[in-house]
Amino acid sequence: MTSVALGVTDGMTLFELAIPCTIFGPGNPEAAEAGYELKICAAPGARVGGWLRSETPHGLEDLAEADTVIVPACDDALDHPPAELVEAVRAAHRGGARVASICTGAFVLAAAGLLDGRRATTHWMHTRKLAESYPEVEVDPGVLYIDDGDVLTSAGQAAGIDLCLHMVRSDHGVTLANTLARRLVVAPHRAGGQAQFIAGPLPGGDGGGPGEGRYGLSGLLDETRQRLDEPVTVAELARRANMSLRHFSRRFMAVTGTSPLQWLLTQRIRRAQELLETTDNSIERIAEQVGMGTATTLRRHFNRVVGISPTAYRRAFTESRGLGRTRARRPGLTQTSDRP
Repeated sequence: MTSVALGVTDGMTLFELAIPCTIFGPGNPEAAEAGYELKICAAPGARVGGWLRSETPHGLEDLAEADTVIVPACDDALDHPPAELVEAVRAAHRGGARVASICTGAFVLAAAGLLDGRRATTHWMHTRKLAESYPEVEVDPGVLYIDDGDVLTSAGQAAGIDLCLHMVRSDHGVTLANTLARRLVVAPHRAGGQAQFIAGPLPGGDGGGPGEGRYGLSGLLDETRQRLDEPVTVAELARRANMSLRHFSRRFMAVTGTSPLQWLLTQRIRRAQELLETTDNSIERIAEQVGMGTATTLRRHFNRVVGISPTAYRRAFTESRGLGRTRARRPGLTQTSDRP
């Protein structure tokens, strides 16, 4: 992938448009080194953010020449996706382009028929509208982005950064994506399946609702994070929260937006990432420290959640810091594969 084109029409928002410009644009030395060539393809007189007029020699018909087409959020897309943009995106995909959307740009892809029979997402405020308007689309309201091969969709605003970094990672590997993330001062990788938002605030540390033990749910979660190396069951958490298992599971989902087991897995993976970045501990030792038990278990879950193996993750971070050669000679980093 080398050519990246943005489809711009009147009413597009500046933030979502700026994301791919920043990541793939000529002002980014890593993008230039990777061979990305960005062009803005706009309808005549298109205004961005309601006041910034686009001046570009490329019209929407030029989208068909790009390897990757990105459709940022558009104010009018919910009810009236711009017909000229819809047709241009459809033609680009028909010609073999990879097509991605940020936020409500998904409505343009849906109108073009590119999401029929596929999983897709958009900003959580508009997922119901997307599902009602395009019943052939399998809308997932709880994820940051979805990669369905030649068609990708993302949630709102910051999730567009995650999606663009994901595309860089897919094109050129984790090291370049991590380098770009450092330049942007953002997390190097947020898995697409991560929830868009937490459904409600955590209760205060002085105690939660009636009968929630001396800590409240917030205190319980903090304490559990400090004991990730110990075996933890949902039944034990419910007991410590002074709730029935069923009530605890419902309460946990309402507060955190996820299940107790999924939350616990996420915490263990995050802790493993921290240890991979900051220590020379072996994969086996890290698996023990985060409560995964064995290196095989850690590798399986880490690969599924993060998208790469623990060894590849560590190598990417050490290489981007100029430490790859030094750390590779240290004990515990000699394995050649993360496969069980």
